[in-house]
Amino acid sequence: MKSDVNKSGIGPFAAFATVMGTVIGGGVFFKTASVVASTYSFGLTILVWIVSGLLTICAGLTVSELAAALPETGGPVKFLELGYGKLTGFLFGWAQSLVYTPGNVAGLCLVFGTQFVNLFHLSSGMNLMVAILCGLTILVINLLGSQLAGRVQSIALIIKLIPILIIAIVGLFIPGQVHVQLWPFTPINHANVWSAFGQGLLATMFAYDGWIGISNIAGELKNPKSDLPKAIIIGLSLVTIIYTLINFVFLKNMPINAIAGNQNTASQVASHLFGAYGGKLVTIGILVSVYGAINGYLFTGIQIPRVLGSENMIPFSKHFAKVSKNGAPYVAAIFQFVVAVLMMCSGSFDILTDMSMFIVWSFFCLLFVEVIMLRKKRPDLSRPYKVPGYPIVPLLALVGALFVLIVTIFTQTGLVIAGVILTAIGVPVYYLHQRQINK
Repeated sequence: MKSDVNKSGIGPFAAFATVMGTVIGGGVFFKTASVVASTYSFGLTILVWIVSGLLTICAGLTVSELAAALPETGGPVKFLELGYGKLTGFLFGWAQSLVYTPGNVAGLCLVFGTQFVNLFHLSSGMNLMVAILCGLTILVINLLGSQLAGRVQSIALIIKLIPILIIAIVGLFIPGQVHVQLWPFTPINHANVWSAFGQGLLATMFAYDGWIGISNIAGELKNPKSDLPKAIIIGLSLVTIIYTLINFVFLKNMPINAIAGNQNTASQVASHLFGAYGGKLVTIGILVSVYGAINGYLFTGIQIPRVLGSENMIPFSKHFAKVSKNGAPYVAAIFQFVVAVLMMCSGSFDILTDMSMFIVWSFFCLLFVEVIMLRKKRPDLSRPYKVPGYPIVPLLALVGALFVLIVTIFTQTGLVIAGVILTAIGVPVYYLHQRQINK
């Protein structure tokens, strides 16, 4: 009988650190504005962050079964190919290349530009220019090779934890300026509770984004059956607690009307907690966190069109597959940067990130179903790790995700249509390219 223990793999602490490092990012500082604008309720805002964390835990536990069973397949694109065919796998890669990575890069660059301009009291007309320059510097870093991009990511990982922990810990013990009232959940603007809840969940998903990367370590653990669920549950639970505490601090220091739609909430609360100079230092830490998040998206995102090109799955595959002497997929990187700049000129942080989350979570739903489907179709498949609490956990992930997607369809129809159109363009592209190959 084959052992489930990989003696050369990584241990539980390394897995735990990977979970924390993959998920924690700058989104928590800026998505509060969108969440509160959706919920207009102290208690509902806190509930949304907790439920989103629980949904992320269920999602991570579920998809990791596929990664542990199929470690050689190379991630979600290949998982979807196995379960639904090459077109579905291609469309996920296409959506990541055209919507997900550029959308997140563009959204975060716009946030960086806004925060940078506010910090140094520059003209608001410079927001877009600073955003584009921020993206350009990160593009250059990634063109210089993965080692430099990796170093930037490592430094940012350490620095980004500083403002998060400082605000969460210090803010918890300093008396707030707003009366804390967790109940009732009813929005003060009289919006529908379920609609507000669903829109709030979609907004928080960006802050928890990155959990899909957890599945990549499933095949590398010494004892995945034991260590992986512990790492996911403990790691993501701590992330959920930290995120909830930060938002609690925001809400007890600023009234809901002042937070809703206000991208400067984090810096304003930091200034209140630590004074003008202390607030600026924390804001600089937040900027570094955002810079690292942008680098992380581009660092990993440019590999998708490169892989699609190397497998001759897209037009101009030879060009997208090209790498420089230092191993950087420069055509893929420049392509995604150009798309991101176009998005910066035409969208906002919330619109771009919400659209990318809607599209990518649509594909995640297919992965949740695939776990259940393969249990029936491939019972003989070797599974070093199985979802604990099966089938409840996969079903919770699926139902929660479907709820958010359905609410989004009815409340942000334009955003959904734009995302679906960009993704659907991949269908004729796929078939035309296949016809060209077969000539």
